[in-house]
Amino acid sequence: MYQYHKWLRSFHAVASTGSFTQAALLLSIGQPTISEQVSGLEKRFSVELFHRRGRFIELSYAGRQLYEITQGLFGQEDEALQLLQSFQQRQQGMLRIGAVSPPIAMSLTYNLRQHYPRVDLETSFSSEAGTLERLYNFDIDLAILALSEFDQRLSTRLYRTCPILAVVRDDHPWAQQASVSVKEIAGQPLVLREPASRTRQLVEEGCRQHGVELDCVMQLNSREAIVHAVVHGIGIGFVSAVEHADRPGTRSIAFAEDPFHISYYLCCLAIRRNRPIIAELFDSLTER
Repeated sequence: MYQYHKWLRSFHAVASTGSFTQAALLLSIGQPTISEQVSGLEKRFSVELFHRRGRFIELSYAGRQLYEITQGLFGQEDEALQLLQSFQQRQQGMLRIGAVSPPIAMSLTYNLRQHYPRVDLETSFSSEAGTLERLYNFDIDLAILALSEFDQRLSTRLYRTCPILAVVRDDHPWAQQASVSVKEIAGQPLVLREPASRTRQLVEEGCRQHGVELDCVMQLNSREAIVHAVVHGIGIGFVSAVEHADRPGTRSIAFAEDPFHISYYLCCLAIRRNRPIIAELFDSLTER
């Protein structure tokens, strides 16, 4: 196995950068060496790992399968080196955070900056599925997600729980009330997120428990689009309290029964749980 380690690393570098030239720069070795080692793998195992069309290369079917393995292999190797470096240079390095919600991620980023001022923080946002994929591929170190299912590959800690509010236009009858009953949702035109949205799922579950039927007149795939639809009088939207920002022409409304809550979880790969900064962060949440 170990005799092929350099060959596999060269393959992984080419697959991840999409270029023999960039792979050579990444590994600080000559491009001919990269080409020889990748070709060595292909000849030794009688397999084509890349389709080559001039300067353009593309992973073959076998190459894609091998790349799925090397992502974990060299991701853990990089993690081991980062661990050693963290002991040598305590509180230095980079921490990459992925999240579905900018406001909830910014609160974590702020706290981390206070405790680790010399750590470079990189925060990015995408869907839950996209964020999880990046976590599994070692592209990010931490994620904040409103999970509906828990994977045994992950370590998780509850980070924060928030109520879900209704958002209405300021001329809506609800806008003059401090709160409304969940029963009043019945018959109202609603603007909802896509079915995979955790906010939508929780609203639907809470309404079912109260025997309330929903009338979805429009489905949108972003919080910003929901608010725009509310401003134009299309219907009522729902948003987590931590994500709500006052916008002219809208009002946020709480429900008297307090029926909807969303929980955000701090997540990392279980095999990375003991990385120093991650371990300290998870332990601080456990102690709350």
